[in-house]
Amino acid sequence: MSYSDFTLSKVKKDFNLRISDTVDIFALFPELEVPSFLRDTLQDNLPLALASNTEKSRSEMIISPILIAVRKYLENQVSLFSGIDFTVDTKQSLNGNCDFIFSHFSEL
Repeated sequence: MSYSDFTLSKVKKDFNLRISDTVDIFALFPELEVPSFLRDTLQDNLPLALASNTEKSRSEMIISPILIAVRKYLENQVSLFSGIDFTVDTKQSLNGNCDFIFSHFSEL
């Protein structure tokens, strides 16, 4: 089974997770102005992504530009991987391709 086959209720049960609906989880972070390149890109891409109405189009035309903007904001201190195999534990069905993974490596 791949990640896309999981449901919220299955994940909660199988991994004994508790869902917390925390309000204002980003309250400690200041608001940032949306960079003009991102605003322009989303203005152009949003109608097409929504008209196509597929997860792939939304991922490519909406999510990717946002994550790239985050990476730029963090001065390329994070890596961004898209569509890579992320098999963690096949016995627990934690396998398949992830849409996106952010990673940060630091010197020890």
